[in-house]
Amino acid sequence: MLKGILGALALASTALVPLTAVAQDYPSRPVTLIVPAPPGGGTDVFARQIAEAVEPILKQKVIVDNRAGGGGTVGTTMISAAKPDGYTLGFVWNSPLTTSPHSLTVAYTPDSYASVMSIGYSSYVLCTAPDFPAATGKELIDAVKAAPGKYTYGNDGLGGTMQLAAERIFTKVGAKVRPVPFGGAGETARNFLGGHVTFYGGSLPPILPHAAAGKAKCLLLTSAARNPALPQAAGLDDIGLGSEETVLWWGLIAPARTPPEVLAKLEKAFMEAASTPAFKATMEKQGATQRVLGAKDTGALIRKELAALGEVAKAIGIERKAQ
Repeated sequence: MLKGILGALALASTALVPLTAVAQDYPSRPVTLIVPAPPGGGTDVFARQIAEAVEPILKQKVIVDNRAGGGGTVGTTMISAAKPDGYTLGFVWNSPLTTSPHSLTVAYTPDSYASVMSIGYSSYVLCTAPDFPAATGKELIDAVKAAPGKYTYGNDGLGGTMQLAAERIFTKVGAKVRPVPFGGAGETARNFLGGHVTFYGGSLPPILPHAAAGKAKCLLLTSAARNPALPQAAGLDDIGLGSEETVLWWGLIAPARTPPEVLAKLEKAFMEAASTPAFKATMEKQGATQRVLGAKDTGALIRKELAALGEVAKAIGIERKAQ
């Protein structure tokens, strides 16, 4: 019997050797970083910057591979289905992870990938015309509560993160504001400036120049904290709704079953790369806030946000569609 136990232990220790060796040698060749977005956007910019910053740390080339489609779900599916050896990773924003699964049929769940780390976030914002009768975030909320269904807000797509972020706030305070979907934040800004919707709802970059020119009055962020890029806009903490925060954020994932030792090495390397002054400057230039989180906190964020936005999607009647 003792001989059998010793034999089993020997086999177990032998099985661990290849895994340990893989972790020690990793990475021994270039790493592919799938970005489920087209070149040129904010996600792509951050992906390429962090790839450049992490190369001297990993001592290997990191190749960015753009795989756009399905609002990020095509590339995210590829990441989840890749060989779990640490040589195919994904740099994603939160929408395909926490928003799209409520409106589209996707081939992955949080169990299909491993969270590695996240770099930070950028708030969405609600802006009014200069003559709208509100000067603060609280006054904006009071105005929409007092006139159910009177006002409209543009957003970047039915069931998208901006719509769910706004509805999360409006549902909490008992307000009814009609959503009007457009094909992105740039289109939303044009329609808002043209007077076709009451409020701009979208990311910061498209509206910042118009706010600076006095053509938009940005009053409420969807983040708990304020943003230096729009100092006049209230954060949700300012109106007692900090727990309803929904933001645009970015992070790194790997296929599920990637060896833990490899994941730990990736987490350490990418967190170091994201914490450099140069990378922080890149984020600030894009109106984003640096908030580097490790694997555990990023994974918890995904599951919490997925559940919260699922409740919002259900409350406003968004139905899942096949792609």
